[in-house]
Amino acid sequence: MFRPSRHPTQSADTRRWRRHRLACLAAALTAGSLVVVPLAIGAQAPVGLGTAGNFAVLAGSTVTNTGPSVISGSVGLAPGSAVTGFPPGIVLAGTTQVANGVALQAKNDLVTAYNDAAGRSSTQTVSGDLAGRTLTPGVYTSASSLGLSGQLTLDAQGDPGAVFVFQAGSSLIVGSGSQINLIGGAQACNVYWQVGSSATIGTSSSFVGNILALTSITMTTGATLQGSALARNGAVTLDTNTITRATCAASTGGSTTTGTATGGGSTTTTGAGTTGGGTTKGSTGGTGAGGAAKPKTPAPKKHKSVKPKAVTPPRHKIVKPVTPKPVVPTANKPPAFTG
Repeated sequence: MFRPSRHPTQSADTRRWRRHRLACLAAALTAGSLVVVPLAIGAQAPVGLGTAGNFAVLAGSTVTNTGPSVISGSVGLAPGSAVTGFPPGIVLAGTTQVANGVALQAKNDLVTAYNDAAGRSSTQTVSGDLAGRTLTPGVYTSASSLGLSGQLTLDAQGDPGAVFVFQAGSSLIVGSGSQINLIGGAQACNVYWQVGSSATIGTSSSFVGNILALTSITMTTGATLQGSALARNGAVTLDTNTITRATCAASTGGSTTTGTATGGGSTTTTGAGTTGGGTTKGSTGGTGAGGAAKPKTPAPKKHKSVKPKAVTPPRHKIVKPVTPKPVVPTANKPPAFTG
């Protein structure tokens, strides 16, 4: 048997084709890694506030309030001891901790959180006024001050865990009537403002996020904050403000719904909402969204026992025997003589 002859260049062509295929595969893998790596690097973890996260207001020297401010969350001060203006200010869903172990621990946790936020690697450099901009998750850094004189939109792009960190080298100044809008599932609890000196939130403005200031924070008349005002060394000054400590929720809209059902069932809703945190108990009777109703087991039917009726045997009539009457034979009379 003769083997078919092989062209002398066939094996060389095969080797070249295999090398080309391996090169294409390697290029595809490299391109895929270039896509994946930036996403992994860009994702930010929340800044860990520790026990400072329980406070809507936390200061180092003094906490001063004027007017009927409403604080939803605890108020703390350490090492200072002067908290004034409560009442007329009121503290809801929290306590006031002054120059004690709780306040001191929160203060130490604030220092850790401040250093964490300040040490994050920048994803974009910003400066001046942020009004009119729409920003996606990331770390935004300004070597000097940051300002807001209008509306700023933060877009989480459908990720409720998206984190926004703003690093201001010096001050943060928010103008009167300014506003921050959260869209795409963004949550106030995941917004952090690390301020190298002091922050001022303007009259009737609506601000969002946790303010971590090295020195002081001033909330001017009628300003609202969905988040926390945390000043490391200086004072927090309030004037007819509403501050609501922000809590993260599992779903978009700032609230979570958990439910339990036992028989009738009940619902409990907890979350930041549009104006603040808190817990609202729903009416009893509905089935909670997260609860599962227990199926009702029908009670077994009771079977009535039937007593057997006594059967009376039929009575037999006693038949008296009939005594046959004897038959007396009648003698034949002789025929009459007719003679």
